[in-house]
Amino acid sequence: MAAKIKKGDTVVVLTGRDKGRKGEVLRVMPAENRAIVSGINMVRRHQRQTAAAEGGIVSKEASIHLSNLAIADPKSGEASRVGFKVLDDGRKVRVAKKSGEVIDV
Repeated sequence: MAAKIKKGDTVVVLTGRDKGRKGEVLRVMPAENRAIVSGINMVRRHQRQTAAAEGGIVSKEASIHLSNLAIADPKSGEASRVGFKVLDDGRKVRVAKKSGEVIDV
């Protein structure tokens, strides 16, 4: 099945403590139906000091379920559902349902 949310997309959080916030998708995990979004769902973890990394309490993004995310409409920036459309040159692209704008460039 075609992916509706991809790395680099701007998404809006629909539910949870970060509801309404926007961020860029850093990583998508299709097997788990989850994504990591910059600045969203921040958690604090204890990090042991190693030769490569500094120790202490670090903040990092935890994954969030794809059902709690929606693509930000390229025109208005609001949450929008995603549809697919085949262009005249034969390319299949993602389209925002709210405005009809093409998401893939």
